[in-house]
Order: sequence, then structure tokens, then C-alpha cells
Amino acid sequence: MQPTAILFPVFAQVALTFYLQLWMGRERVGALRRGELRIPDIALGQRAWPARATQVANAFHNQLELPVLFYVLVAFALITSRIDAVLVALAWVFVGLRLWHALIHTTHNNVRRRFYVYLAGAVVLMAMWAYFAVQLILAGP
Repeated sequence: MQPTAILFPVFAQVALTFYLQLWMGRERVGALRRGELRIPDIALGQRAWPARATQVANAFHNQLELPVLFYVLVAFALITSRIDAVLVALAWVFVGLRLWHALIHTTHNNVRRRFYVYLAGAVVLMAMWAYFAVQLILAGP
């Protein structure tokens, strides 16, 4: 397996994050243009955005939380040459769950369902870290 195979799920995660960022910007600019709020209402970070803009912004901000540990793991795995089919498959599962989570977040926003998908992603990421750690331990110094 090519070590760069791990980068394709990374590219997908990055694309999701940028997509949500652009969507958030569109929602926010639209709210300002429609007069739903004024710049002074949000100048100091106040939570005055309309519900839809906030919903998309929350989905975007969530992509900057848990995925950070994913990016770090991928970097470490590349540096240590520990990329294999198992790690790549787990990476795709993680990214798929992040996509599903964002979809829930930006549509019906069922909190219970969103939590379970988030939890599943967190468990997959924990499994990735455990798998990576075991690989390093078994490889020795």
C-alpha cells in the first residue's frame, strides 16, 4: 500500500471543512444583507446570528475540534512509515462519520442521532490511535 493512500481521506476531511466554511460565510453574509442583524450586533463575537447561520457555523466549528487529532495521527503515521490498509480503512470510516455528523448538524439536527454519530467517530479515532500505538510498540526502538 502506498503511504500516500492515507492522504485521500485527509483531503476529503479538509474539503468538508472548507465547504462548511464557505457555506457559513454565505449564510452570514446573507443574514447581514437581509438586515436580520447589524455588524455591531456581532462585532465582539456576540451570538446574534440567525438560527440557520448558527447551525452551519456550529457544524463548521465542530470540524476544527475532533479532526485535529485525526490530522496529528496521520502526520505521525506518515513520519514513522506506519501506513497500512487497516489505518487507511479506519481513516475513511472516520471521515465518513464526520460527513454524516455534518449532514445531521446542517439538516434536521437531531441531537441524539448527532451525538451517536459523533461518538462513533470518536471511538473510531480512538481505535486508530490505539492501533498506531500498538504498531509502534511492537516495532520496538
